[in-house]
Amino acid sequence: MTKIKQMLVMQQQLNDATGGIGWEQGYTNKGKRIDWQRCIYLEAAELVDSYPWKHWKNIDAAPDYNNIKIEIVDIWHFVMSEALRDYKVNQKGNIDKLTNDIIKVGNYQQFTKDIEPLDKDIYTQIAWVESFIKTLFTNEDVLTLINAFFKMAYQLQVNLDILYRLYIGKNILNKFRQDHGYKEGSYVKQWNGVEDNVVMQEVLSQHSDISPEKLYKALERAYADVS
Repeated sequence: MTKIKQMLVMQQQLNDATGGIGWEQGYTNKGKRIDWQRCIYLEAAELVDSYPWKHWKNIDAAPDYNNIKIEIVDIWHFVMSEALRDYKVNQKGNIDKLTNDIIKVGNYQQFTKDIEPLDKDIYTQIAWVESFIKTLFTNEDVLTLINAFFKMAYQLQVNLDILYRLYIGKNILNKFRQDHGYKEGSYVKQWNGVEDNVVMQEVLSQHSDISPEKLYKALERAYADVS
């Protein structure tokens, strides 16, 4: 419960900082329209593209499971954002109420358990993602979407602990991007040939427990060497 609430709080803070107070009404403080549903299905499409599904290209390649995990975290950013919007606009309750409702969905308890071996073929795994996408378009209940997300993520070997650790990392990376010109287009995403997502994961892997503040400073040091 604490991890779910902390992620919701951090997402609210990130959205407030990037979109401005009142982003829940569907527009940023610059008048740019916000569409969380589109964000979700496009990130899900990027997740699918982490698999060598194309019959005409790289047919012997292996799935990029590190990137699959990052895409799952990116999807979670937007699922939480849609939930925060829904609860605010429709006056369903505050973050505490949303947290309590989330931990009551059917797949939450399974999501908190240790991950199981991944023994299905890639087409089955892709079908899991596409089943989640279908939920996005066939049900307006955000809790149903969250429940489907938990199922998909767990099937792809991301449980609550893994999601939380990577979310903290990606949240700080997103803040770092915004602070270094991401919105203006001046931010460099490839750090000496390595994508910043990968650098962030490498920093996390080197520390069993790293605070958001220390992670941000580690990213600053790495970014200073970008040529």
